[in-house]
Amino acid sequence: MLTLALLAFANPALIRTGPIPGPPPLDLHPGIMFFGTALAQDKLPLPRFASLQSGEVNMRTGPGETYPILWTYQRAGLPVEIIEEFDIWRRIRDHDGVVGWVKSTLLVGKRHVLVRDSQRPLRESPEAGSRPVALVDPGVVLKVLECGGDWCRLEVQGHKGWMMKTEFWGVYATEAIED
Repeated sequence: MLTLALLAFANPALIRTGPIPGPPPLDLHPGIMFFGTALAQDKLPLPRFASLQSGEVNMRTGPGETYPILWTYQRAGLPVEIIEEFDIWRRIRDHDGVVGWVKSTLLVGKRHVLVRDSQRPLRESPEAGSRPVALVDPGVVLKVLECGGDWCRLEVQGHKGWMMKTEFWGVYATEAIED
């Protein structure tokens, strides 16, 4: 059985760099209040999951390039949850609950998930007793192929298999995704 671990970094899914530790502030520039009046530009439902398009994405304290950078994500494909929209900006939440704003052009609808907490089996079929085809370490990002019921069919490094929705972050419990 193959064990899939992170190759480039100790845990690249968790890499964020930035000057502000801890929870991000919700304050905006004085006299400007965007959060309560965000406009849904693409008319897609909120909240929804997306993935980071680039290997370097800046998360900011507000919807604009003049706002300070909270974090710089260094992992293309990392799943994020879009929770608000304003013009070309999306307010996102990451797997640790960190919230901030990124440009919509840095997000893609192609879905990925993140294994959390402990090593998980990628199974041959969507059944708890099914043979594992690989073991996937925490922090590994997998591409979503399809989801239905309690299971999703995923792919990582050319290996395809099934994992229960409760074993990763990036898909809602009742969500169905077709290939």
